[in-house]
Amino acid sequence: MYTKTILLAIVALSSMLTTRTLAQGKEQAAVAQAVQQLKQLMIDPDKAKLESLASDDLSYGHSTGKIEDKKAFVEALTSGSSDFKTIDLTEETITVVDNTAMVRHKLMAETANDGKPGQAKLAVLLVWVKQKGNWKLLARQAVKI
Repeated sequence: MYTKTILLAIVALSSMLTTRTLAQGKEQAAVAQAVQQLKQLMIDPDKAKLESLASDDLSYGHSTGKIEDKKAFVEALTSGSSDFKTIDLTEETITVVDNTAMVRHKLMAETANDGKPGQAKLAVLLVWVKQKGNWKLLARQAVKI
């Protein structure tokens, strides 16, 4: 009797952990997809899609210390002031806690900001928040490496 009770408890606990792990994996995959969408939109900007992906409360921090809100972030990309030609993301980690996700990665890019060729080598922290069923970029901070 005692062995059956322990066995049932172990099975129940394993089932709960498996369900949570699957849900966590699903959310991580959704965040990874949002990160890829952001990457593509940084290379090939689309105003409506950028506005849809970013939270209205966006705080976008550059490695220079410059901070942009949503409007300035979208304007910089669509005007060519911030122009990414290529972006390579590596060493990415995604942690989801409730409706918030933290993404860290290394970003290497070829740029042409205001028409001037350059390179970016950055460590980036992205904070995503799930709003109305969609992951939205809430904050970003980059540092030069």
